Amino acid sequence: MYKLPKMKPTQLLIVAFVLLCGTHLFAQDEEPQGDPELITDRPDATESPATVPVGLLQIETGAFYTSFEKDNVKQEVLGYNTTLLRYGILNNLELRLGWNFEEGRTSIGGNRLDDVQSGFSPLLAGLKVNIAQEDGFLPTIGLIGHIFLPLSASSDYRPETTGADFRLSFDHTLSETSSIAYNIGAEWGNDSPEIAYIYTLAYGYSLTDRLGVYGELYGDFPEDSKANHLWDAGFTFLVQNNLQLDATVGTSITEGQDLLVSVGASYRIPK
Repeated sequence: MYKLPKMKPTQLLIVAFVLLCGTHLFAQDEEPQGDPELITDRPDATESPATVPVGLLQIETGAFYTSFEKDNVKQEVLGYNTTLLRYGILNNLELRLGWNFEEGRTSIGGNRLDDVQSGFSPLLAGLKVNIAQEDGFLPTIGLIGHIFLPLSASSDYRPETTGADFRLSFDHTLSETSSIAYNIGAEWGNDSPEIAYIYTLAYGYSLTDRLGVYGELYGDFPEDSKANHLWDAGFTFLVQNNLQLDATVGTSITEGQDLLVSVGASYRIPK
């Protein structure tokens, strides 16, 4: 197995961010005529109801680091690649393919174990359909569904059964500079027979035409386990009309995550 250079997680995230430099979740104030607005599903957990324009390919990628420590045992996960490909098939329909490369480490009493989980997660394949556009008090509505194919995963991350999720996505414009978006749905996988009901709620504010900030609450309610609730916040920066950078920090409200740090970029390939 190829071994990556030894670097601290924060160093790796900084390097990844520099390499990605040179989601747009919420509307920008102005957009040149003939150039479709760049709306992404990064960097938060809330998926936008908007689809990629027909015939265009959008690449959304990044890196993340999470940690959680309990009873002197620390679990760390570093995602080097979280790429999602989105392609507009019809005016209101897009194809979605995603694949993560992750590395998981465990430390006991401050001593890092030699055993490292590393490899690709199951391939995500799905569709998003835009059901309705915003009209007065009625929000923009989208429906998103995915399956997670176990045979595409590395041995360390390969479940025995196929996972799946679906969600309804909503977006409300509050003013020229702010909006609110939320998702409700369900997911199952990782060889667990129980369904987890999921929710997200995000508020976004445009500081300028290119710089935006957001805050988010999200979580799930497994049928036979305790609920999980988390929060994150971050910013997006529109470098060009088809290129956006983002950064996020967060943690859990309930037990489960001490720290989340993420950086990324979204790029729509022009025709």
